[in-house]
Amino acid sequence: MYIHTFNFAHPLKLTEAEKFLQKYKTLEEIPTTAEKLKYLRIKKSLLQREVAEFTGINESTYIGYENPDRDYYPIDKMRKIAEFYNIDIKNLLDSYNLFLYNGQGRQIKELRTSLGFTQYEFGKLLGVKPYMVKNWESEKVRISKSSWIKL
Repeated sequence: MYIHTFNFAHPLKLTEAEKFLQKYKTLEEIPTTAEKLKYLRIKKSLLQREVAEFTGINESTYIGYENPDRDYYPIDKMRKIAEFYNIDIKNLLDSYNLFLYNGQGRQIKELRTSLGFTQYEFGKLLGVKPYMVKNWESEKVRISKSSWIKL
C-alpha cells in the first residue's frame, strides 16, 4: 500500500510588479512620470540597472527617476528613455514636465497677458518676487512645481 501526498496549490501571492501592472492597464492612465517609467520597465521585464545601461544614464540617476517624490525630469534624459521604449516623449511626461517641454516662457506670458496682468501684478498674485515672472518668461529659471500648480 502506498500513501501519496500532494501539495495543494497555494493562493498566488502577487509580486509588487504584478500589483503595479494590475493598477494601470495603459500608459495613458498613469499620472506621473515616475510611474510611467516604472510601468514601461516592468512591461518589458527589465531591471532599473538594465534601463540605465541601455540608455547611457547613471544607474542611481535612473533609480531616482522612478522615485514618486521627484518632480523634474531633464528633457535630454527623457528623450533617451523615450527612444529606448520607442514612444513619443510626450507620452512619457506628466503634466508639469510637459508644460516645461512645451515652453514654459511662452505659456506663462500668454496666460499673463490674456488676464491683463503686468509681470509685477502676476508675480504678486502667485506670491513670488516680480522678477521671477520675468525669469520664467525668458526661461532663465525653471518654474517650480508648486508655482506651476498655482497657475
